[in-house]
This record gives sequence, structure tokens and C-alpha cells, in this order.
Amino acid sequence: MLFRVKIEGRENIPATGPLIVASNHLSFIDSYVIPITLLPLKVVFLAKAEYFDTKGVKGALSRWFFTSMGMIPVERGDGASAMGSLEQSARIVQEGHVFGIYPEGTRSLDGRLYRGRTGAGWVVLKTGARVLPVGLIGTPDLQPVGSRLPKIGQRVVVRIGAPLEFGQYAEDPPGKARRAITDEIIGAIQKLTGQDYAGEYNEPKAEAK
Repeated sequence: MLFRVKIEGRENIPATGPLIVASNHLSFIDSYVIPITLLPLKVVFLAKAEYFDTKGVKGALSRWFFTSMGMIPVERGDGASAMGSLEQSARIVQEGHVFGIYPEGTRSLDGRLYRGRTGAGWVVLKTGARVLPVGLIGTPDLQPVGSRLPKIGQRVVVRIGAPLEFGQYAEDPPGKARRAITDEIIGAIQKLTGQDYAGEYNEPKAEAK
């Protein structure tokens, strides 16, 4: 009611999971736009553990909000933490849920679409789930980097592509398969958004919240 969200391709949304939703990532609010526009599916995202660890009334409200949005806390850090996140992601999918992932790994601050991290391909190979590509347009205008609250009345477009299946990669060497699957997912997202492709990884920076 407050935001001007246009949804294209709703007919491509499967009725049930297991399913992986893969999207470009431009704004903090992306993780709220996607679950709302894909209802009645409940999309589960991993979120930084610090959102759940804050103490006091503010912390309680934060935990309630992120939990109600279907988000699960995860520690970020070394390689072991990253592997643990992937395994947790796979369990979510294997339990029949819909899991949301940003193959780029972090928000694009310049609007370009970056090379995908192969963790997305790892989860696909581990679970055999289909991937629903989603392209977000306009979310940086809805909530710019550094803004605490979204702007009312900003136009956002959510484009939903046809589900992708990757059974053809099952017999390939795992590393090669992960790369090919991830590249195909990024290619599908780019077709939906029309973003310029950076051709390189988006290295994590100290992001504004």
C-alpha cells in the first residue's frame, strides 16, 4: 500500500518448494521486497547474526522483526563460517523450503551486476533444487545506501523469470559445474534487469546499513 511495486512474471512462481530464489542485490530492502512479492511462498534468507544479538528492547524488536520475515542468523567470517552457511542453506532447501540467495555475495553500490560466487552453484548441486531468477529494479531509490527508512512512493519493478533446472551438470567435475551453474544464474538475472555486467567479483566493503 505504501510502495509502488510492479511485479512482472508472477506466473513463473512455482506453487511449492524446494526452490532457490536468486536475485541481484542493490539495497538493504531487497530482502523484504522479495518475500513480499513472492507470497504465498515463504522465502528464507540468511542474515547477519548481529541483527539477532543486540540486547535490550531494541534487540528484542530487531529479533522479532527479522524472525518474522523468515530470516535465519548466520555468522560471517572465515572459510569455516562460509562453509557452514552453505551447509545451512542446503538444509533449508532439503527441508522443502524456499531459500533466497544473492549470487553476487554483497550489494552492488554502482548498479552493475557482478560475477557470481560459486556458493550458489554449490547449493544447487547439493540439493538438486530449481532456481527462480529474480531481477530487482529501483530498490536503491526506494532505500538508498545509508538511509534508515525507505522512501514512500518510489517505483520498484520485480521481474520473475522462468525456473531454471541444472540436472545436466550432475556428472561434470564439481568445480566446473558450480562455475557454470552460477554463471547461468547470473546470465538469467541480467536478462531480467538489463544491468551492465562488471565481469569481476564485488569485493565486500564496509557497507552502510
